[in-house]
Amino acid sequence: MPKLTIDGIEVEVEDGLTVLQACEIAGQEIPRFCYHERLSIAGNCRMCLVEMERAPKPIASCAMPVGEGMVITTNSDTIVNARKGVMEFLLINHPLDCPICDQGGECDLQDQALSFGGDRSRYAETKRAVKDKDLGPLVSTVMTRCIHCTRCIRFATEIAGVPELGATGRGEHMEVGTYVEKTLSSELSANIIDLCPVGALTSKPYAFNARSWELKKTESIDVMDALGSNIRIDTRGTEVLRVIPRNNNDVNEEWISDKTRFACDGLRRQRLDRPFVRKNGKLEACSWTTAFKAIAKKINGIDGKKIAAIAGDQADCESMYALKSLLTKLGSSNVECRQDGSKVGKGSRSGYLFNSTIVGLEKTDAILIVGSNPRIESPVLNARIRKRFLQGGLKVALIGEQVDLTYNYRYLGDGPDTLLDVVSGSNKFFKVLKKAKYPMIILGSSALSRVDGEAVLGSARKIAEDTGMILEEWNGFNVLHTAASRVGGLDLGFVPEQNLVFNEINIFFLLGADEIDMKTLGDGFSIYIGHHGDAGAHRADVILPGAAYTEKNATYINLEGRAQRTQLATFPVGEAREDWTIIRALSTELGVTLPFDTLEDLRLEMVKNTPSLDKIDKVTPAEWGVFGNNGPMTTDCFINSIQNFFMTDPISRASLTMAACTKEKLKDKAIMTNYD
Repeated sequence: MPKLTIDGIEVEVEDGLTVLQACEIAGQEIPRFCYHERLSIAGNCRMCLVEMERAPKPIASCAMPVGEGMVITTNSDTIVNARKGVMEFLLINHPLDCPICDQGGECDLQDQALSFGGDRSRYAETKRAVKDKDLGPLVSTVMTRCIHCTRCIRFATEIAGVPELGATGRGEHMEVGTYVEKTLSSELSANIIDLCPVGALTSKPYAFNARSWELKKTESIDVMDALGSNIRIDTRGTEVLRVIPRNNNDVNEEWISDKTRFACDGLRRQRLDRPFVRKNGKLEACSWTTAFKAIAKKINGIDGKKIAAIAGDQADCESMYALKSLLTKLGSSNVECRQDGSKVGKGSRSGYLFNSTIVGLEKTDAILIVGSNPRIESPVLNARIRKRFLQGGLKVALIGEQVDLTYNYRYLGDGPDTLLDVVSGSNKFFKVLKKAKYPMIILGSSALSRVDGEAVLGSARKIAEDTGMILEEWNGFNVLHTAASRVGGLDLGFVPEQNLVFNEINIFFLLGADEIDMKTLGDGFSIYIGHHGDAGAHRADVILPGAAYTEKNATYINLEGRAQRTQLATFPVGEAREDWTIIRALSTELGVTLPFDTLEDLRLEMVKNTPSLDKIDKVTPAEWGVFGNNGPMTTDCFINSIQNFFMTDPISRASLTMAACTKEKLKDKAIMTNYD
């Protein structure tokens, strides 16, 4: 480990670091625009200049690797003047529109200009003007502000794996944009907004809405998929204005998907803000008392076996536990958290977890993907696979629909026949998995939702066992869920003792359940507890307005078994209430009062039954066990369940921004079809 002296302080750092990183370790903040920890080094902004002993001129610290005996000076007069010169050049063409720029208050250029900018310009020439680019409905561009840091280009190429951004021209004539004007097609495209150090790339839906200092900032968790990305929810008054990522190296690093970021405008539309009861075939607004009495009238005296509860994809653990407790008191064990009919949940807990953990993706050297499209089902997780792929030595194979995953893979086939070839060892990729040190299989939730889902699960388990995926320090068997509530529901036992026969059920509780086929409910009386007027509310006989994920303190368990909690950013709209409080109040009306009055009491009860829910931000691993079966599989091809990434839940379906993205996607698809 080399030792070097920085501003008179001797530090010892790891080999391979840059001088800039060493200065940060020594406590010296180095200004920068082009450098970013997760991107390749460009070294083109020259803001990070430092003095190095025996060097003829200042060096770019971001591009200089550390060496033994280096003597670095970060704040000499020479360096301060050099940085002032760099800043002066950057501001030659930069427009003076800070008062109308959405980046105001969060702008790196503003911050550095405060320290190194001058109070006047020496240039009388006309400023350069650059035509704005149309990158689609998410990213707004004012390219005259661009300082050519190339962060956006490097992100699109390296992290997202969709190299649609680039630079054309040289010097003053250089422009950043798409080579042919088109909408960005990456599901992670809007992360370039966070990366841009100036106001060249900003959020189009958020444009001119608020300044950063006006916003209340709440740290929370995303529920648009099962990854559990860490986010910050920015609100003003009762309105969620934007969602941005929080750094968590174990989960999402500092990236979020476009749906996570922009679907929040759906929280303002099609909301359920008061109870409703269906009278004469029409839903009519009513009081909570009237709604509860209508439910009690239907339930009192009915056999508990005739009552069932279905939890939606965004249901939180507290609500599911409360609802399960209510049904238990009513004499029913008919609870279901698998709206898609997934065949997981029977047998060992390891049969439905992403056992390798998200960080484990950076360790694996061979991956078999079965019946999944990670790019659509979990874009941030897919970016982690790409990160590992770029490091070299990773072999990936796919069984299922042939799609663009942003990294190279070996396509084996599209159905169970190919899976059986791998199970038998006749497929060449079996040997690849066998030879790998840390092999991995990723099983898509759509492959488990088929009628032969248990057989698919059993085949995947056999591959894991036969190829040496199950070791003391490594478990390579992974299920890629798409529902934020799935692992929490399975951990809580929110599954029926026997498969539900819907035509034998008279009363249905729908806890935000909108993805099931409502026709299967038949003539049953349905009670919908949720926050949007989606499919479940249209079918409901009684609607009890609940809270969205931004409006409650709730626990979720992500696909790897990590318990995380959302924080209340704004209160539920109108007369809506948090879901568990609705269930608790209803239990009293039904004469089976639940034994908790506060959220703390509920969590104590819940943790007694499921201890892993108390280990916040920690993965609770599962012991390997038996799950799935060895039954026959159909010859049907594996079909990915998500066809439209932008509309997968009630919130995103209510979002105007997601509707605009869907429209652009369909337009691009039509153009490509015509081109073909």
